[in-house]
Amino acid sequence: MKDTTARPWKPRTRAVHAGTRRSQYGEVSEALFLTQGFVYDTAEQAEARFVEAGEDEFIYARYGNPTVRMFEDRIAALEGTEDAFATASGMAAVNGALTSMLRAGDHVVSAKALFGSCLYILEEVLARFGVEVTFVDGTDLDQWKAAIRPDTRAVFFESISNPVLEVIDIASVSKLAHAAGALVIVDNVFATPVFQDTIGLGADVVVYSATKHIDGQGRVLGGVICGSRAFIRDTVEPYLKHTGGSMSPFNAWVLLKSLETVDLRCRAQAATALTLARGLEGASGLRRVVYPGLPSHPQHALAMRQMELGGTVLALEMQGGRDAAFRMLNALEIITISNNLGDAKSIITHPATTTHQRLSDDQRAVLGISDGVLRLSVGLEDADDLLADLRQALAAAR
Repeated sequence: MKDTTARPWKPRTRAVHAGTRRSQYGEVSEALFLTQGFVYDTAEQAEARFVEAGEDEFIYARYGNPTVRMFEDRIAALEGTEDAFATASGMAAVNGALTSMLRAGDHVVSAKALFGSCLYILEEVLARFGVEVTFVDGTDLDQWKAAIRPDTRAVFFESISNPVLEVIDIASVSKLAHAAGALVIVDNVFATPVFQDTIGLGADVVVYSATKHIDGQGRVLGGVICGSRAFIRDTVEPYLKHTGGSMSPFNAWVLLKSLETVDLRCRAQAATALTLARGLEGASGLRRVVYPGLPSHPQHALAMRQMELGGTVLALEMQGGRDAAFRMLNALEIITISNNLGDAKSIITHPATTTHQRLSDDQRAVLGISDGVLRLSVGLEDADDLLADLRQALAAAR
């Protein structure tokens, strides 16, 4: 096997070649190892492997698998971290990154603008086990400074919040956290592995729902935690391999193939997203268009410092609330109503009644998720077709 993890390649090359392992057959496309267990030549070899498995030695699929390891090595190389651990879903990655390192009495500071399931882990799961969580307005550095304490173990936030696209100053929050000895854990789904050097900005751990842009074609669930080798192998791996949140080899294989095109797909989607944002801003029936690539975005300057492009997701707020939003959704002809994002197909979501419906009205109001807010994940369709579809749906909604 060639060592393809430490080469000075550019990101697009790493996304195609990093971490490649070939069997004795010399296949071009990565091999899919559909096995739950592995055979040992001798009893002594089995004993030695259970004491300490080598870099390319495996015991059981819940602990590791050659196909899964290829995906881990490739995404770590793309993200710029020493190591990675692949999980069954994005939420398994968020839960694994946090729960593996925390215990009763620990303190966490988190941005309050989060995906509903992330909020559940912080508000319900961690609290149940005696972890104290303080929530702040992620865009307000004074609130971070006031909330981070000497006993804070970790800070957590989405680099771009779901669904109203608040952008957090990663470098400044990381500086505050590191001064207190806290670990910085960033959910980077909306910024993607393509547009932002999250580790370079100061984060210690980056988590992804690989279901989103990494697969990007609506096929499989997956997640990944990227970080230092010590954090991944000494903290995350023992927790996840014993609690069962590991990725299946088939899903890892699909995600490996998806990484080959993630750069091309995300750039095309972001270009279309900017076209749509510009074309819709000021349109009749819309209260606002939120997109980090627009100068009207509250953190536009920060977004353009942190990110190469503005991402693939827009937030649209309809005048007329839920009724107008539903009329628009039902009038769309190309764009699909669903609750995923980062897909090759454009997808639109009404967060207040779906992804964030478990939140109270007051919680949604604080987060800016009104009944008129729609989250639009831009796909790979023709930009002119998508803009025409949105305009005719807006007209129908009026």
